[in-house]
Amino acid sequence: MKSSIKCSVVRSSLKDFTYIYLLQGHDFDDLPEPLRELFGQPEFVMDLELTPERKLAYSDTKQVMQNLSEQGYHLQLPPKEDATGLLDLPGKTEME
Repeated sequence: MKSSIKCSVVRSSLKDFTYIYLLQGHDFDDLPEPLRELFGQPEFVMDLELTPERKLAYSDTKQVMQNLSEQGYHLQLPPKEDATGLLDLPGKTEME
């Protein structure tokens, strides 16, 4: 595995707390069609450079880097548990 990997992060327009890390040079349209359909319209969050030492809030950096190296993307799903009970993880809804 490389010592650093450049990628872009996009969030789902349909589901809160759902993100895809895309390897630099890869495009959302390169992802499998079923994933694109479930994810919805991607909303750009940021570009970043990952290193094994970098900490991510909800994903293991080494696993993200491995997935980027092997498949060109990493899917980050919502946290499974919210001990505080503050996070209600429904799908996004349009403001009326």
